Amino acid sequence: MPPSTIGGINRLPEEEKRAIYSRVIPCELLDRFNLPALNSIRLQSMLKFDFEPGSTDVEMSLFHELRFPDPILYGHLTDTMNGQIHVLLYILNDPDSPRFDVDRMPDGRKTRFGTLRRNLEAEKEALEAGLAPGQVRSGLRMLSEAILSFEKFIESLGHDIYFVEPLYYHNAVIFERYGLTYQMGRRRMESYHAGFSEGGEILPLLDGSTFRKPEATNSIRLRSWAIHDGILGEPFTNVTMYKRVGKSAGVNTTPGCDW
Repeated sequence: MPPSTIGGINRLPEEEKRAIYSRVIPCELLDRFNLPALNSIRLQSMLKFDFEPGSTDVEMSLFHELRFPDPILYGHLTDTMNGQIHVLLYILNDPDSPRFDVDRMPDGRKTRFGTLRRNLEAEKEALEAGLAPGQVRSGLRMLSEAILSFEKFIESLGHDIYFVEPLYYHNAVIFERYGLTYQMGRRRMESYHAGFSEGGEILPLLDGSTFRKPEATNSIRLRSWAIHDGILGEPFTNVTMYKRVGKSAGVNTTPGCDW
């Protein structure tokens, strides 16, 4: 039987592992950057993996140029306890957009995208440039294509459901709009919306400082910055989402709120 889990795939020979994980990459992404076909030797030099035998997770990075500092696609997948696929992180970077060093401190220490420590000056510049927390560059606006490719990958492993861990508030809202719903955290998300809405308990805390702008009342992106800045007194955690392949849950925890 072909493997149905990340752990099972990671026990295969390297060439087979690479072929299976490459299914995650949308063809539209290759076309956009004039990259060769998935099975070409030249593309394999631009496609990096971390998938040690015996491990139950995989990291993949696709670069549009060999020496470019950031991948155009980065994914980190793992197995759940019952053998389902869980997306820990998925990023699509626009290499032609400016870079903001929110992922590292001036001395080079990693910030884990601001969840471990924060490069406040870089974050301020990113916010002013229209980015959301954790973004080092603008996105590629190809999430629809990426989800379709990812769901074909999920189906090829024999699954009809997968799980996602949104790193930030805005990630969860975006995933809602692409058909995901909540395994855990829906009430938390609804309470955040109520807190930012008229009469909500968060409104008085929007003091106009860099990351706590009053405009966050009706902005998903600015709400996410305020939450990232600690306005709730706690980090954004304990939210897990899932999606059934080919189906949209139609969840909306932020009605009437703009990006």
